[in-house]
Amino acid sequence: MVEHTQTLDAVFGSLADPTRRDILKRVGRKELSVSKIAKPYNVTLAAISKHLIILEKAKLINKHRRGKQQVVRLSPTALKDASEYLRRYRKIWEERLDRLEVYLIKKK
Repeated sequence: MVEHTQTLDAVFGSLADPTRRDILKRVGRKELSVSKIAKPYNVTLAAISKHLIILEKAKLINKHRRGKQQVVRLSPTALKDASEYLRRYRKIWEERLDRLEVYLIKKK
């Protein structure tokens, strides 16, 4: 349970940053080299590397070597776990809102 919580914390912490969300969106479409990932951002390669380390620790991406380049790909397993976590809470809130709706209709 503690490991699962730490994994979710890492995933949600990673997703809190707009640059990291954009990186995930881009590597979700296709594998990209680190230099191609860094190109559209007005930050240093070191800053992008830090973002990639955070995403990798959260298990949202995988890096591997292709020749001299490091290539990054999406690893959707951690996103699946986060989605499942959110799905449970969505169900709870939908049930509560349904009960509220019934209550308000009866109140009229």
